[in-house]
Amino acid sequence: MTTFANQLKAEIARIAKKAGKAETAALKKSSSNYRSEIAELKRRIAALESSISKLAKQAGKPGRASSASNEEKDKLRFRQDGFITLRKKLNLSANEMGQLLGVSGQSIYKWEQGKAKPRASQLPAIAAARKMGKKEVTAKLAGTSPVAD
Repeated sequence: MTTFANQLKAEIARIAKKAGKAETAALKKSSSNYRSEIAELKRRIAALESSISKLAKQAGKPGRASSASNEEKDKLRFRQDGFITLRKKLNLSANEMGQLLGVSGQSIYKWEQGKAKPRASQLPAIAAARKMGKKEVTAKLAGTSPVAD
């Protein structure tokens, strides 16, 4: 009888294990789905927080008011030959050109020789000088407004 009792006990244990596995399999599957959803939500939150911080930095920076002026600055470029031609066209010495642009005459010499390049903040002044005529330049250097003929 002991063998029958042992076999019965073993069969009951096997059936209980099988039933327990079936019930826990569904729980494991749903738990796995929940974990993947939570991970996806965490990634989305991180991306949104990153976007918010970028927007806050852009909104907080002074001088970012007009994107058109930033695009205009990006389009400005400096060519050594063009700058030499401009100075000769305006009939200015390097010191006078420096005074007009708000830099030293030595900087002008270095730009023309290719030993240095103007800073991005100086490019708008050079672009403005390109648009001036000789009379405007002499009047600006003299400290008066240009006289209209």
